Amino acid sequence: MLGYIWKHLARSNRRERSENLTVLNKFGPSGGEAQLQYLDGDFRVISPGTYVRCAVTDARIPLDELKYWSVDLQEAYALPSAVLQRHFPAALKT
Repeated sequence: MLGYIWKHLARSNRRERSENLTVLNKFGPSGGEAQLQYLDGDFRVISPGTYVRCAVTDARIPLDELKYWSVDLQEAYALPSAVLQRHFPAALKT
């Protein structure tokens, strides 16, 4: 009987603690749009968040999936086709 009560108390304490936790990740607090400085082959987090928006499609790009950006224009792209659309719009019209 004591074992059952102990397990029940331990389970309820875990549940209470997990409800009070804020989810954190390597880019800062969960949710929200990040502000980045785009560098050659890397980026610097200016304002924490979990995603940035594609400059062409306005799609959310999770920071851990961010692969394409322009250092000169300081903007991110979701897909290679978005890069082409931004930098070579005439190439996609044919």
